[in-house]
Amino acid sequence: MGEQPIFSTRAHVFQIDPNTKKNWVPTSKHAVTVSYFYDSTRNVYRIISLDGSKAIINSTITPNMTFTKTSQKFGQWADSRANTVYGLGFSSEHHLSKFAEKFQEFKEAARLAKEKSQEKMELTSTPSQESAGGDLQSPLTPESINGTDDERTPDVTQNSEPRTEPTQNALPFSHSSAISKHWEAELATLKGNNAKLTAALLESTANVKQWKQQLAAYQEEAERLHKRVTELECVSSQANAVHTHKTELNQTIQELEETLKEKEEEIERLKQEIDNARELQEQRDSLTQKLQEVEIRNKDLEGQLSDLEQRLEKSQNEQEAFRNNLKTLLEILDGKIFELTELRDNLAKLLECS
Repeated sequence: MGEQPIFSTRAHVFQIDPNTKKNWVPTSKHAVTVSYFYDSTRNVYRIISLDGSKAIINSTITPNMTFTKTSQKFGQWADSRANTVYGLGFSSEHHLSKFAEKFQEFKEAARLAKEKSQEKMELTSTPSQESAGGDLQSPLTPESINGTDDERTPDVTQNSEPRTEPTQNALPFSHSSAISKHWEAELATLKGNNAKLTAALLESTANVKQWKQQLAAYQEEAERLHKRVTELECVSSQANAVHTHKTELNQTIQELEETLKEKEEEIERLKQEIDNARELQEQRDSLTQKLQEVEIRNKDLEGQLSDLEQRLEKSQNEQEAFRNNLKTLLEILDGKIFELTELRDNLAKLLECS
């Protein structure tokens, strides 16, 4: 049966920078299909993704692999055989969770398959059985889509993990401002890309209309040529000239059909670009909504800060008034104490005189 896809999803594919071991390098310009494959012949599970005809992910699942969620929509795993770390960015948390569940499921299946294979090898005693066991572990032919060898010894360990993004449970005032500026920059970039794509879309639409007109003209020309061929075939006295002209007309018709086919392929490509433009528009709307949420939160925080400043100012004024009152009371008390002292001295003098 060979390899069969058992689960597929779409995601943006990244690989860790081999030089820094920290930064992510995108390997696809847009979201591509990422599939789990099962090879019933070798009892092997693999993750495969193609960008056109190029394989950008070709990772065999082993029992010691771990898929890690680093954010709500991003996950990663290290492949020591490929000497890299793969990262996938999904459109939603649900897709990420589903992919992670399948990874754990197939990882467990790979572990059980490895244990069964080891048990069979331990029970094998005849040379024919050993030969059969060796065939099960042989690599696939070059025509296979995977191209990895299960018996290849991994030359690196899984110690190249990319940096995970810190969770933001509570944003300080300065951090909120930085995030707001970041989203504004992202929004400005998307607006520029959206303007370019809109211009390209308008140009493509104009080209499509022009090609449709050319196509109609070609069809009319083909019909006219067919009628002309029919008329020439009716003229028996000019059989040789008609045959030559018919051959030329057939060649012209064939060229027109090839041109028509090329235009149809170009129309399909333009439809794909339109779909990509719509996807970018959705991303722009999502970023705009996030920016609005951040601005609302900033306004709330500014209101809270203003309220705290007013309370602080009021408290300082009350403390200043209390200090002034206390100072006044102390001055009055000092005066009273001085008067009592003089009264005491006068009484003492009166007692001495008497």
